[in-house]
Amino acid sequence: MLKKFIKRFLPSPQKIKEHKVLSIFGTLLHDPNLWHLNRRSAAGAVAVGLFFAFIPLPFQMWLSAGIAIPLRVNLPLSVATVWITNPFTMPPIFYGAYLIGATALGTTTQEFTFELSWHWVMQSMETIGPAFLVGCLICSVFFSTVGYFTFNYFWRLSVSNAWQQRKRKKKRDAEGL
Repeated sequence: MLKKFIKRFLPSPQKIKEHKVLSIFGTLLHDPNLWHLNRRSAAGAVAVGLFFAFIPLPFQMWLSAGIAIPLRVNLPLSVATVWITNPFTMPPIFYGAYLIGATALGTTTQEFTFELSWHWVMQSMETIGPAFLVGCLICSVFFSTVGYFTFNYFWRLSVSNAWQQRKRKKKRDAEGL
């Protein structure tokens, strides 16, 4: 079942509550609804995590946690989902977002080379920045919506399959007697 699969990879609530980075949320982390894993909280957590995964800001995990708390969705899953964008996946994902933004704005794509400097960041925000930010926003909304409904569908499918297996087992057991 999907719930058991997810629980294997999530850290315990106690471990997360003790994490010093999340201490800024204080006693808000003691809400039991943040730790329940059900269809609503899991699908919402995936949507929150995917939304912030495509936002090009540092501290995406804090932002995801900060929104997961008032929405009362599963906190560990929302924070973990943010890691879809990691140092290995960020370049192709953000380049794709730039291409989507350029298409949405009707601008031509520009050639650029990456430099690790503040000057390059400021110059890029003037040239490719608008297309990049629009593309990130489009990807955030699109993938969080698709993630919510897809996760919801697979959760329902998982529960339905579990019920069907129980029915078949009960039928076999009744025939075997």
